Amino acid sequence: MKGAIAGVFASFAAASAAFAGATPVGTVHDFVDAFNKGDAAGAAATQSADVSIVDEVAPYVWKAPGAFQAWAGTLMADAKAKGQSGNKVTLGEVVRDQEDADTAYVTMAATYSYDQKGAAMSEPARMVFALKKAGGDWKITGWAWAGDPPKPK
Repeated sequence: MKGAIAGVFASFAAASAAFAGATPVGTVHDFVDAFNKGDAAGAAATQSADVSIVDEVAPYVWKAPGAFQAWAGTLMADAKAKGQSGNKVTLGEVVRDQEDADTAYVTMAATYSYDQKGAAMSEPARMVFALKKAGGDWKITGWAWAGDPPKPK
């Protein structure tokens, strides 16, 4: 019986993972999950070639081509310079999920947590995403991080 139940859960998890990117919110989760795993290629695969990014590290805005890779490099360099490790984004509730034909707008609560020189830090925020459906897949065409100042956990 345990094996059958485990099989059902494994099938459900596989189906959920396959379905995740089929929706705008699913694509956002795919992006954040890949980011948290350190899977740069997986995270980049959720972004459109012309993605625009706004985040709280200088230069604050990145535009295509190569925006995602440039942003990721900047974020890693910034984290290293500040002595940060264990960087992770936890998504919270969906604040807004609007789909109009082949475009979508998603706003979600998020928390950025990390250790900075041994101190656990937390930064509550909102993430806002614009997405476009291309070839049956949702891709992120733009996103912004709007965070409060970090504080110790």
